[in-house]
Amino acid sequence: MTPTDQPNVSPSLQRSKRFATIALVVAVLAWIALMIAAKLLPDYVWLIHILMLSAEAGVVGGLADWYAITVLFRNPFGRIPIPKFLRDHTEIIPRNKARIAESMGRFVQENFLSPQVVQKSLSETDLSLAVGKWLANPHNNAQVTQVIQQTVPKIFEFVGQEQIGRFIQNNSVQWVRNTQVNHLASEMLRAVLENDFHQDVLQRGLDLAHDWVTQHPEQTRDLSRQLFKELGVWKLAKGASWIGIDVQQRTIDSLVSRVESMLADPEHPWRRKIEEMAQQLMHELADNQSVASQRLNSTKDALLDSPQMLNFLSGAVVILCDAIKSDLQKPDSGIAQNLRVAIQQVGENIISNVAVRQLLNEKMSDIAVNLSDQYSEKVIRFISERIHEWDSREMIDKIENEVGGDLHMIRVNGVVVGGFIGLALGIIRACVEWLPLG
Repeated sequence: MTPTDQPNVSPSLQRSKRFATIALVVAVLAWIALMIAAKLLPDYVWLIHILMLSAEAGVVGGLADWYAITVLFRNPFGRIPIPKFLRDHTEIIPRNKARIAESMGRFVQENFLSPQVVQKSLSETDLSLAVGKWLANPHNNAQVTQVIQQTVPKIFEFVGQEQIGRFIQNNSVQWVRNTQVNHLASEMLRAVLENDFHQDVLQRGLDLAHDWVTQHPEQTRDLSRQLFKELGVWKLAKGASWIGIDVQQRTIDSLVSRVESMLADPEHPWRRKIEEMAQQLMHELADNQSVASQRLNSTKDALLDSPQMLNFLSGAVVILCDAIKSDLQKPDSGIAQNLRVAIQQVGENIISNVAVRQLLNEKMSDIAVNLSDQYSEKVIRFISERIHEWDSREMIDKIENEVGGDLHMIRVNGVVVGGFIGLALGIIRACVEWLPLG
């Protein structure tokens, strides 16, 4: 391993190793100094022996902890021949890498990824409420909007509007071609009728028609003239005007009167007739073999086979993408502002609607449990395989960098605790020696 390949040793590990080495050296020097002092000061040998026992215990404790920590990662004896039972209990982590990989994988599966654990964790957490609060926070939804505002134009630049247009055209055209649009139209009609939305549309349409006819009398007469010509009764109407009968105006007045009566009466027969026709059309569109369904699908296929329609779709997509990109690049983007408001409203609606939150929590829980059931084994296998593939030296360096600092502080504790234990034993021995036995 070259110097550039050496792993970066963490400051914590370096500091712990330095403290441990200093503590062991101090204990050894104290032990040597006390042995010399015992020769030079025979009158105080009883006290020196107590202190020497403390120093000896500190040295033993420090060396024992050094050995215990070292054999976790490597063989401290190197190439020195040692008994097999000792050699087999060195390099504990590298020798058991496979077992560690399997144990770690199984631990993650049993405690984090099992369907039971996932379901229990999610049942105790109102995840949708947390999502709602996060989205409703102005700072958060502004960040989301900002990311979208910065990302979407770059996507358009990277992909290109023409490519997006062709992609949408090819995929949407194929989807529409394979879809029986009569069912879609039937369901749309059903939704409109069941929610009385058609009444609102009809009321609004009648209002607009009435206002236009009353405010544009000349244009109305022109339209009626064209209608009479198309029906072939214009000459008859013109002849009636010679005897003082204005057929055009009477027709217009009659139409306005009908519209006003429909506006005033929600149960007007014409309204019911329009609703009956819509109901009939809805049932016909639900039947693939009906004339209305076949005509609608034939019209759809004819439009899809039209080059002009396809070119229109591609051009419309390009124009739309360009407009979106240009707007999002503005500091005061209207799309971004509306999007931020929409995100905040979604969050507020989730917070205020308990039924929606419960439904979202159930759906998210089902999805999470299903995913954990399907992929937990794959995740565990992936973790185990990655650990198996680690180089032993690299794995040891990583582990030692993470926990070595605390482990080497144990060496310091070994010296200190050993010293105190030796001191206590020395005092006990001195007391025993001083006790009169006879």
